[in-house]
Amino acid sequence: MAVKNVTATRMTMLGLKNQTKVAKRGHKLLKDKQDGLMQEFLTIVHKAKKLRTEVEAAIKAANESFLLAQAALPKEVLENVLSIPAQKLSLQVKTKNVMSVRIPVFKLKTEGNALDYGLAQTRGELDLAISEFAKVFLLLLELAEIEKSAENLALEIEKTRRRVNALEYRLIPDLEDTLKFIQMKLGEAERSAIVQVMAIKNMIEAQEAAADLA
Repeated sequence: MAVKNVTATRMTMLGLKNQTKVAKRGHKLLKDKQDGLMQEFLTIVHKAKKLRTEVEAAIKAANESFLLAQAALPKEVLENVLSIPAQKLSLQVKTKNVMSVRIPVFKLKTEGNALDYGLAQTRGELDLAISEFAKVFLLLLELAEIEKSAENLALEIEKTRRRVNALEYRLIPDLEDTLKFIQMKLGEAERSAIVQVMAIKNMIEAQEAAADLA
């Protein structure tokens, strides 16, 4: 808490009252924003936790399918099939605004079919494994989007928290202390002026009384 270096006048006091009112309104808005961001963050974290469990299960299933494909196919056939990509992928990254926070939106574009290879030489186990890994890839992409969103929200929450604390524990108390200081000084000046007026009045009355006696 600190009293600002200001001139103790009624005009200054009026200006500080307006500043205090604006600061308190800003504090409330930022506090509401912080609460809203925190709710959004917790929702995303819960979703990320659930999705991470799905990713782990999908990776396990894909690995098991691929082990079965390895056991069912000759090594040279498997290597030949997987050496030539049958599908082309491209990632589009856009953003959306959530409470002034830029949230990433990933969109995957695919060209071709991952299962377009010589089916005569392969077996269904390989098709299943590739399909399982494709599912894993999509889940990982979704998880990356969610975790980046959580990171951006966390940064905004911290920035908002610092601003809320600066208003709540520094600016507003300083303004209120300065207002109290000015009010005290103005009160002292008022009392001093009243004492001076009373002293002058008593002096005049004494002079009038002396004149009447003369």
